[in-house]
Parts: sequence; structure tokens; C-alpha cells
Amino acid sequence: MNVKDTIVSNWRVLLLLVFVAFALFALFVPGGVFAEQSTADEQAANESVQADDGGLTNLVYGLGLDGGTRISAPVVGVTAENVELTDSADPGTLESDVAAELDVEATDVRVERADDGSYTAEVFVKNVSTDDLAGALDSADSAADHGEVRDGVTQSTRDDTVQAIDSKINEAGLSGGDVSERSGTTPQIVVEVPDRGDDMNEQELRELLTERGVVTVVAYYPENGTQVNETVLERDDFESIGFASYDEQRDQHYVSVTLTDEAASEYQSKMNEYGFTGEGVGQCQIHDRQAGEFDFDHEGDRWCLVTEVDGEPVDAHSMGGDLARGMQDGTFENDPSFRMIVPSQEDAYSLSVNLRAGSLPAPLDFEKGEVFSITPALADDYKIYSLFIGLLSVLTVSGVVYLRYTNARVAAPMILTALSEVVILLGFVALIRMPLDLSHIAGFIAVVGTGVDDLVIIADEVMDEGDVSSRRVFESRFRKAFWVIGAAAATTIIAMSPLAVLSLGDLQGFAIVTILGVLVGVLVTRPAYGDILEHLLTDR
Repeated sequence: MNVKDTIVSNWRVLLLLVFVAFALFALFVPGGVFAEQSTADEQAANESVQADDGGLTNLVYGLGLDGGTRISAPVVGVTAENVELTDSADPGTLESDVAAELDVEATDVRVERADDGSYTAEVFVKNVSTDDLAGALDSADSAADHGEVRDGVTQSTRDDTVQAIDSKINEAGLSGGDVSERSGTTPQIVVEVPDRGDDMNEQELRELLTERGVVTVVAYYPENGTQVNETVLERDDFESIGFASYDEQRDQHYVSVTLTDEAASEYQSKMNEYGFTGEGVGQCQIHDRQAGEFDFDHEGDRWCLVTEVDGEPVDAHSMGGDLARGMQDGTFENDPSFRMIVPSQEDAYSLSVNLRAGSLPAPLDFEKGEVFSITPALADDYKIYSLFIGLLSVLTVSGVVYLRYTNARVAAPMILTALSEVVILLGFVALIRMPLDLSHIAGFIAVVGTGVDDLVIIADEVMDEGDVSSRRVFESRFRKAFWVIGAAAATTIIAMSPLAVLSLGDLQGFAIVTILGVLVGVLVTRPAYGDILEHLLTDR
């Protein structure tokens, strides 16, 4: 038999060897298969992960095997569907009317146009019920009618929440963090942050997610003998935002910002009109930074620029002389950059993150959520236990198979073929950088068990009916066995598909690995084992 005939008759075995070689390459070669095509940032991230994991493989570990925190919680809110506006109203007017009726902040109300042309009205306050929103819409002059009022928020709001949280954890420097939506009766936002040794703990992550991050600058100034407040800057007014910084000479914690051209012109005009650039220069003195207290009940006139986060003041300071002169002569709008001063480095850090990431459209309801946290030390123990359980399952299956056949020519290829499935799956996982977790380990163990089951079916079918030295007889029996395992594989895939598609936490990872294992088995390893068995048992 020449080389060509050898390749043609053993192509299934050669295909298995190619898959195994490719998997080993993806597992152990530094940088992975597509290292040359990856960007510099991706390569740096990969090198960081490999360094954290010991550099032995290209596998990436999830929270259960690497440590970290996962918080899942639904979005707070109630929603009215099919809201109709009056002829003279617009979404902004309805938002203001509903906020006034419910006595909530305007930022807690959202009115959006739906695909069918109607509007949805959402309120993101925990103690507002569906009846409250329905009553507010009935009383609002800008609402003509509305449909069903239900608990929960729209898909658009959940998508915006996922995007905003993703920006927050990235701006906070939480490498490897992931944000997703878990479907179900009550959809939840799932935030996972792995522990890399210097990242925030569970409480700090919860605090980051608790803050809506609505940053405003409020002008506090006298008018007609009374002190008034007016919001003069919002996040959309900033063109660029710096990081948390500290000026040792002035003992100031601050964030450098630059306004857009339109906002700069309007801000300059208001500061001149309200007196901040004249008699108001240096006239604030309402904030005791050491005590962290604000004195809004004072005697005398005050001109203060109050920085608020989620409606709470974090700092109040007066207009500086240099900045005031630039606004008076009109040069400020040509270079609209200044410092937003805050009391501490923590406040500066929080302000920078909130400004750069943007605000959450709605808060999360942590009382209805779940928190999973694991330390790196415990995660390392889980790695060891997972490896031990995996080896134990292989040894146990090997022993049972050998006792079943007492024939090394049948048992040895069976075990090696089953192990090759695991190697191929690990290579695929390393290739796509899927974080391995405990649920995936359970899937690998299930793959070993189901794989050996199918191989036993093949061996029994071709050996239990007498002499199998004829190649034609072997192939006939093998086809019959393959139909059985093919039907079983189809049943498994159909049963696991809902778990793989739906966001059901750890069950999803188990289902994905199981389905991949079944596909690799039916398409690659089972046919290859059939060729090996045919070579060993028939007269070729």
C-alpha cells in the first residue's frame, strides 16, 4: 500500500491527530494560535493573564478557579407601555410632569419612543409602585393615555445599564471585568470582576455599582436677597476629562476637565451674569472639608460652585481669580479648561470614573440580587481539586474499561481517544480565551463519561456478534453502532441547547462544554476510534 492509499484509508485517524496537535499548540505555545494577528493591547493582556496563572498554559480561569467577585441584581424601575402624548407635549415635558407628580428627581424618569411609534415611561425609584406611575400619568397634562404599567424596565434601559457599568469597571482599572445580562422572569445585570491581586473587594465593587454617577456642577449664588441654585454643568458639557490628581503645592485633589465650545460659552456667560467673576470671587466658605459638612443655612451672600454626585454635594468652592479674569475678558471660551476640586483622593477618583464612564440610567436592586465572592487562595485549592478529580475520573474509567474487555488492544485506544477529546476541548477553550470555571470542569468530566460510553457501544457492537475479521462485517456493525451514538448525541444537544442559549449562570458553561464535547466526539474522535479498532481487529 502506497502513501496515498495509507492516507486515504486512515484519514479519520490523521484528522484526529491534526486536531490534537492544533489543540496542544493553542494550549502551550506562548501567545496562542493567533498571536501575530492580535493587537499590542491584547498581547499585553494575554501575557498578564499567563503570568498570573503561572505561564504553563494559555488557559484563562474564571472566578471559581482564579478568585474574584460576581454581583447580579435586577434594575430598579417600573414601566408604562404605549404612552400617548398630547399634541403640545414632548418626552421632556412628560418627564418633568411625571417627576413633579411623584416628587422624584427628573433624572429618575425616562420617556422614550418605541418602535411602534408610541412611548414608554420609566421611573427608576425603588418605592414607586405601578399604581403610583399609573396615577402620575393619569394626572399629567402632557399624557393623553397609557397602556399596561408593569414592574421592571425596558430592554433599552438594560442595554444602556450594561454599557455604563462596563465603562465604569474599565475606567476603574478592573482588568478582566465582564458585564452581561442574565435573562429570566426577572432579568438581572451580572458583573464579574476577577481578582488580580490589587483590584477592589466585594464591598468596593458594590459601592461602585451603587453610585448612579450623575455628576453636576451647581451654581449657588444670591438673587434678590435669597440664595438660589442652578445647574450650570452636566456630563455632556465636558469634552475631555482627566484622571484623579493631586497638587502638593496647593494641597488640592482635583480632576482636570475641558468643556465643549458650546458649553464653555454658556458657562462663561452665566458666571459673569451671576456675579461669580466679580464680587463673588473667593466668596464661598460653606464647606468644612475637615468635618465634611456643608453650611447652606448661613448669613450673608455666597457664590459657590457645588459639585454634586447623585444629588449629594461633594465639594463647594469659589471662583478663582485667574479663572474669573479669563471669563471677564472673554478668553476662557478659547481654552475652557479648569480643575474640579474635591476634598480627597478617593473623591477625585470617584469623580473621574463617574465623569469618564457616564451615569447609570437606573440603579440596581441589591436586595433582590446575589453576590458570589471567592479568594484567590481558595480558588487555587479548587484548581488542585479539579485536577485531582479529573485524573481520578480518567483512572477510574480506564480501570473499568480494562476489566470489561481484558484486552489492551481494545481498552488502550478507547482511553486515549477519550482523553484526546478533552485535549481538543481544552485547546479550543484556550483558543477563544473562554474563562474556565467549575461548571466547565464538570462539563469536561461529563464529556469523558459520555465519550467512553459511546466508545463502549462501538466496541460491543462490533465484537459481541462473533468473528469480526472481515472488513465488510466490521463496517456494517460499526455503522449500526454509529447510528445509535449519533441519535444519542442529537438528543443530548437538543436537551442542552436551551441551557447553552439562556443566561442561566453556571448551567450555561456546563451545557456549552457538554455540547462541544459531543460534537467533537461524533465528528472526530468516534470515527477515528472506529478506524483504529478496524485496523486492530480485521484482516486488512
